[in-house]
This record gives sequence, structure tokens and C-alpha cells, in this order.
Amino acid sequence: MPELLLPWLELAILIPLLGSLWIGRLKDSDKARQRSIIVCSAISACTIGEWIDFESLGTFEAHDHWDVLEFIFHKDIFVIDELSAPLLPLAALLYLVMVLSTLRTKVNRFSFGWTLASEAILLATLSCREPWVLIALLSLVTIPPWIEMRARKRSTRVYTAHMGLFIALLVVGWSLVERSPDGTVSILPGALLTAAALLRSGIVPVHCWMTDLFEKVTFGTALLFVTPMTGAYVIMRLVLPVAPDWALQSIAIVSLITSVYAAGMALMQTEARRFFCYLFLSHSSLVLVGMELVTPIGMTGALCVWISVGLSLGGFGLTLRSIESRTGRLSMADYHGLYEHTPALAGLFLLTELASIGFPGTIGFIGTELLVEGAVEIYPLIGTTVVIAAALNGIAIMQAYFRIFTGTKHTASVSLKVRPAERVAVLILTALILGGGLFPQPGVTSRFHAATALIQRREERTKKQRNSGDENQHSTKFAKKSALNQTTNALAQ
Repeated sequence: MPELLLPWLELAILIPLLGSLWIGRLKDSDKARQRSIIVCSAISACTIGEWIDFESLGTFEAHDHWDVLEFIFHKDIFVIDELSAPLLPLAALLYLVMVLSTLRTKVNRFSFGWTLASEAILLATLSCREPWVLIALLSLVTIPPWIEMRARKRSTRVYTAHMGLFIALLVVGWSLVERSPDGTVSILPGALLTAAALLRSGIVPVHCWMTDLFEKVTFGTALLFVTPMTGAYVIMRLVLPVAPDWALQSIAIVSLITSVYAAGMALMQTEARRFFCYLFLSHSSLVLVGMELVTPIGMTGALCVWISVGLSLGGFGLTLRSIESRTGRLSMADYHGLYEHTPALAGLFLLTELASIGFPGTIGFIGTELLVEGAVEIYPLIGTTVVIAAALNGIAIMQAYFRIFTGTKHTASVSLKVRPAERVAVLILTALILGGGLFPQPGVTSRFHAATALIQRREERTKKQRNSGDENQHSTKFAKKSALNQTTNALAQ
């Protein structure tokens, strides 16, 4: 396997770990925020360097220059491929803009030390392909939100029950996969892994933990926990390579139902956090629908939408969080008229919400078109349902825009204008959303290569399983025939 020129992956994981120790001891929240910005900027530089280094190799996968864990496990643990190459910079960017946009009114509530620790675990997760190490990392990443709930003296029963069940399903399911003869996956391990992936993705009816999370932790913590879409990564790494066709079809069906249901629920919400939660559920479910089509066009569209949803809804959530920092929790039942006070946030709000539904000229346009085309080619009804879900989401986000920024004249005793750090975050997200929409070819090409390689590897594994199954069946028949001949000869004697 080719190796990167520099140890980008280990640096990207090590820097936030050391940064969390450096910042966790500070009692001055302003200094913690300033140092967090420096650390997150360094992490983003490492992930971008990793992506550029990987693209220069012209290969499907590569490992780090110094893989320390290789001496322990005798195999490559941290590996980058065309699936994870853009996901690492995306995750680092989300953390950077979230720290940048944290105002002084929120620094005492937002734990920068635990945020950096979560970023280290997330980056390790997105660069890991060893199943048991991946399961361990997926378990660790659930701890920081739980600690924050306990620190805020909020009930953790719903979150603990769902995340505990998610970890248990992963452990038991993969244990059964490893014990399966010749790598064949029976009904039980396939069902357990599928249930774990659906639970982590918040698919109906096991989605209540996500709304509970947004209610009980800070908005920034909830955004950083859900927007990287770790559940989709679980499907690509643990479920897709080994799961039978019926498991993928079941994921597609329940994901489609969730997409329409969540879009309808978003229309009826009167609280901004719950509105965002259902909107995110609807869009992330569409990503899962495309992944389970297992066709080059459908999966390419799903991988493109994965990136666009991370950027657009990450920016959308950032906008809502910035507004909450100024006005408190937002009610969607009333008009607020905030456009005159925060025109930059209103512009980013509108841009990100249009990108999330695939408006032409934004990063979500090509991905949504490919997703719909791939779905219609296989199942026309699924394609129609995807369009219905997108239409409902479009109505919901325009309704939210008018409720928050228009309808009345808002009076405030203090200035609500955008701060310089927030302006930087707005400009970064705007450039990426519009740049990805106006020049989509590099991103689409990369996602197409990743989709075709993943499908090819699944087909090769399936073929090996069928061949081994035929061989086992043939050997069983031969053994039975030999035993029957021996019995016959014994009776004849």
C-alpha cells in the first residue's frame, strides 16, 4: 500500500489530543477560545495537507508515513482512501467554524477541551478501517456529550439507553460475523449490524435520542456530534462490505420513510432546535437511501450529498446557533424580524438552506440530481418519494427563513451585528458552497471513483462467499455420498 509523504493522519489526531490537555486546565474561557482557534486551524491545515498529499499519489488508498499502531497490531490501522479523504477536512472545518463562531456569551457553557478531544476521536474514526478499533472509537465518541449532560444536571437515560444499545449491537454483530464460516453472513449478524447503523443514524422509530440530545446539550455540541454523519460511515465500513442484499434494501426503505416523515415533522415544529433536528434527519436519510442502491450513479449521488449536507446543514446550524447566542432559544411560532440587525447571517441562512435542497449553483445541486437519477433508474417510486421529501424540506426552510428574519421590526438594546470571527466563518462556508456548485467536476469525479471501488469490493466479496458456499455444499454432498457408499458396502458384506 502506498504511503503519504508526511504523517498527516497522526498529526491531525495527536494535535487535538494535546490541545485538549493544554486547554482543559485553563480557567479563563476567553484564552481557551483563542487557543482552541489556533489548534483547530492547525488541525484543518493537517487534514488539507493530507488530502492534497493523497490526491498526488493517484491511488485508491494509502497509509500514514509513521503508523505507530502498525507495530502493535501488525497491520495498517489509520488508512486514507477516496471515501474518507474529503471527510477528514470536512470534519476539521466544522469544528473550526464552530469554535470561531462561539461568542463570549457562550464561552462559559461550551467546553473547548472536550470539543478538541471529540475532534481527535472523530478524525481517528474517519481514518480507521480495522473493525474492532473502529467499534472502540465509535464507543468513545459517545462519551463527551454524556459528560456534558451530567455536568448540566440533565437526565441521560434516553441517550444512555440508545447509545448503549448501539454499542452492544455493533459488538455482538461483528463477533458473529467473525465466527461465520468462510466469511458468510447469516441473518442474525446482518440484522444486528443493520439495526446498529439505523440506530446511530436516528432512523424512525429510534430517533428520539437525537431530539433529546439537542434539548439537553449545547447547540454546538449537538451539531458536532451529528453533522459528520458517523452512522453513514458505519454503514460504509461495517455493513456494506458484508451485509446481504435484504439488509441494504431494509435500510433504504426505512431511510426513505424517515426522510418523508422528518420533512413533515420539520414543517410543524415551533422550536428552532427541534426544527433543525428533523431537517437534518430528513437529509441524512436521503444519503442512506442512495448508499443502499449499490449502483455507481446512486452511490455517487449519495457520497456527493454527504459532503453537501455536512457543509450546508453545518452552516445552517451555525447560523441558528449564532442567532441563539444573541436572542436566546428561538421560537418558530412567532416572527422575529432579525434581517436588519444580522444581514450576513440572513444571507448565510438562505444560502445554506438552498444548498441543502440542491438549488442550482450550490454544492448540493449535482449530488441531488445524481441521487434522484440513480433512484429512478432502479425504483421509480423511490425517486418520486425523494423528490417529495426535498419539496417538503424546501417549504420548511423557507418558512423558517421568513419566521426568523422577516414579519416584524425587531428592537434591541445592544448591537446584534456579526462579529469579525463569525464573518470569517460565514465567508469560508459561502466560498465552499458556491465554489462546489460552480466547479463540481473534481468533487463528482472523486466521489464516482470511491463509489465504483466500493461497489467492486462488495461484489468481489460476495462472489467469494458464493464460491466458498458452493464448495462447502459440494464437499458436503461428496461426504454424504461417500458415507452412503460405505454403509452400502458394509451391508453387502
